[in-house]
Amino acid sequence: MGQIGSANPAPVPGGQGEANDGPSWWCKLIAKGAGVAAGLSALIIGIMNCFTFTPICLAAAVILMMVGCMLIAMEAPCCCPFLDFIQPLGRWSDARPHLQKAIIYGVCAVVPIALCFTLTQLLSCALIMATAVFYGLMALGKKADRNEMAVRARSTGETEMKATLINNMDVEADQK
Repeated sequence: MGQIGSANPAPVPGGQGEANDGPSWWCKLIAKGAGVAAGLSALIIGIMNCFTFTPICLAAAVILMMVGCMLIAMEAPCCCPFLDFIQPLGRWSDARPHLQKAIIYGVCAVVPIALCFTLTQLLSCALIMATAVFYGLMALGKKADRNEMAVRARSTGETEMKATLINNMDVEADQK
């Protein structure tokens, strides 16, 4: 914390002095909420899909329920306070980069659909995939401000383009 009269005052949240490279709090909250909703829907739809006549669809339903449990354990460990291993799993999940979570959730969303394609599984896996997309977008990071994008657009390939333009202008001048 900064002191009165010090040369380096404490950074103001969202101000110039704070390195604000990570996703905002509401973006993290949306991703976690989507993960919990996807986990609950995967559990419910997995239970509903267990009443089937084909063994492949039964396996897909069991996998869907396992994915739902994994999502709830990783996104909302507070839902299972009576299980001792859930809290360390939640902390481990929070320490993972967003790209890893996006890949894990994306793969987990494809497996049940690949085994047994039904409308209910498609709905549940779409919610899981939406969670993966949210984490993927958070892994991309924040968009640069307009001035920084303009500077990068001007500097990209500028020397090659200038050399080509100068050569073309010289050729046109020689032809006249």
